[in-house]
Amino acid sequence: MAQGGLKESWKLALVGVCLAAVAHADDPRGLPEHLRDTGLYVAGGQVAPDVLPFSPQYPLWSDGAAKRRWIWLPPGSSIDASSPDAWDFPIGTRLWKEFAHGSALETRYIERGSDGNWRFGSYVWTADGQDAVLAPVSGIRDLAAPLFTARVPRDAPVARYTIPSEGDCRACHEGAPVPVLGFSALQLSPDRDPLAPHADRQAGAVDLRSLAARDLIRNLPPELLARPPRILGDPTERAALGYLHGNCGNCHNQEGPLAVLDMTLAQRVAAPTASAAVLTSLVGVESQYRPPGAPAAEARIAPGHLDSSVLALRMNSRDPLQQMPPLGSAAVDAEAIALLKRWIEGLPN
Repeated sequence: MAQGGLKESWKLALVGVCLAAVAHADDPRGLPEHLRDTGLYVAGGQVAPDVLPFSPQYPLWSDGAAKRRWIWLPPGSSIDASSPDAWDFPIGTRLWKEFAHGSALETRYIERGSDGNWRFGSYVWTADGQDAVLAPVSGIRDLAAPLFTARVPRDAPVARYTIPSEGDCRACHEGAPVPVLGFSALQLSPDRDPLAPHADRQAGAVDLRSLAARDLIRNLPPELLARPPRILGDPTERAALGYLHGNCGNCHNQEGPLAVLDMTLAQRVAAPTASAAVLTSLVGVESQYRPPGAPAAEARIAPGHLDSSVLALRMNSRDPLQQMPPLGSAAVDAEAIALLKRWIEGLPN
């Protein structure tokens, strides 16, 4: 079957599953059945004028999917940035993230309810691109989908595509101090990292300074506006640590359930020595995970040796028992592995 036919057949089958699920059960999360009812769009399918686009400088790798992101804050409200690394979002905040491989496949959605809790859902687009329907709480797993994009080789085999369950969403989002990922002081810094992998800039994307100018953020330390946050280190190290922050730091940080591992990949703009703390927890530190066939424990990062660095080995695997991150990816990020190689091989022994 031609690539286009395969993609359309997949989308039609997928939406059939979603429609059947919605038709036979009320959604326990209380989310709208259709994406158009979440407030993202106005008449004619245009993004609503009070919905703001944003682009994190260190985006999450999602098997080469092109992504667009938006946030909406209730009128008259603002984000409290008193804690620079754990922003407090107002009740009613909504965020969307669209995933596309040629055309839009799904749009993920989170909102903060009146009780202060966050709700998660994913909307699956119909083949004609005219509607997006709420997927069931359990998600939709192991669907064949062609991942022919600029970031995944055209001769790559058909991969498996998964619409995440609510539990999958929470597993990633609730490991961080705040469930909102990618919308933070470092991620929205105007001092963008030119070497950050896959960091497409969405037209009109807001950043720290534009949020402050619109009075949409308050109590942000003035020095973060005068001197926007950035990761310390040479250009390669800055990009490598930024990639780990954006792809791994939501789980591997000092506050979440994995803090017991004492491996910190999350950068903190409130801590001037954040990069040093990350390096101290990685470089030359013996990993608790022993790779298959390894005669002895190996380092998380072995300076000068990519193949002996457990972190890189796990990022370069898609064996379900080894891969990192454990969710959300079926294809290795070759650009990130090349970046890690340059960084690790440049570290002094």
